[in-house]
Amino acid sequence: MPIEPLALGGDLGGTSTRILVVGTDGRECGRGTAGAGNPISHPAGAAEALGDALRAALTGIDPGLVKASVIGVAGGSALRNPAVATRFGQVWADAGLTCDPGYAPDLEVAFAAGTAEPDGSVLVAGTGATAGAVIGHRLARTADGHGWLLGDDGSGFWLGREAVRVTLQTLDAAEPPGRLAGSVLRELDADGTDDEVRLAPARRGADRRRDRVIQAVNSRPGVELSALAPLVSAAYRDGDPQARSIVERAAAALLATLGRIRDPAETTPIVLAGSLTGDTSPVGSTLRRLLPARFAGPVRPARSGVGGAAWLALADLDPALATRDTHARLCA
Repeated sequence: MPIEPLALGGDLGGTSTRILVVGTDGRECGRGTAGAGNPISHPAGAAEALGDALRAALTGIDPGLVKASVIGVAGGSALRNPAVATRFGQVWADAGLTCDPGYAPDLEVAFAAGTAEPDGSVLVAGTGATAGAVIGHRLARTADGHGWLLGDDGSGFWLGREAVRVTLQTLDAAEPPGRLAGSVLRELDADGTDDEVRLAPARRGADRRRDRVIQAVNSRPGVELSALAPLVSAAYRDGDPQARSIVERAAAALLATLGRIRDPAETTPIVLAGSLTGDTSPVGSTLRRLLPARFAGPVRPARSGVGGAAWLALADLDPALATRDTHARLCA
């Protein structure tokens, strides 16, 4: 009796590494999850995380049956580094896999996680932010995704940085901190003791807190400003005007990024991915409210990234397997 070939999908992100092995009908055969797999932000542990996830997903499975693979990688440019490529290659070989890993841009996988259509646009906003045009399931153009130092406008990092900036502006003006500025000062341990605030003149007290903010931010990696993004969302829900301005500007920045790779009259799907594009995020709800006035085409949420990767792997195994039914099964 012939043995069914298998397809493998992977999603290597800044938070977790996920692997999914499926049969030709899209049904799950094995699944594994491990730690962060972005080879840029986690250079020391990304390959090891991939190995852990592969071992879990292939438990009880002959790895020789895996005939096609697509693995979406955030920070995939690092795989062009020979040392990084060697570590990843060794992990793949140690798992007993003989097919090509099929490393792909995470934007391709995110788009497939939201739609079975071959063409369209994808906008991702989480810690970073980027947009891509997809043609024939392949990434054709990108905008932003330049990293926290040079871009990622509207991202979690961007929100955190703007929260610190408005806090410093509040202190510069010797104004009482509002909901957002107050939460930033507390989070950075820069609000001062009650005695310091009571005894110091207003200007000196503001200067002291300002110095503490600057020192706290500069004493840690810049990208960690993304940890302050939830403060913006919380203050927005409480009606803070500074938070409202930041959220509105973030949504506008993301729309501008999308506009650099998409014609307003295009009618193909727009897939939204990343924590900031969801309905529970103020940025996401604002973005979805503004999208119809700026762009045509249906808006779709990205579902399972690893499911989208597995579906693309099925297409590589046999295009006839990448049906709407298998897509619905993997990306519901």
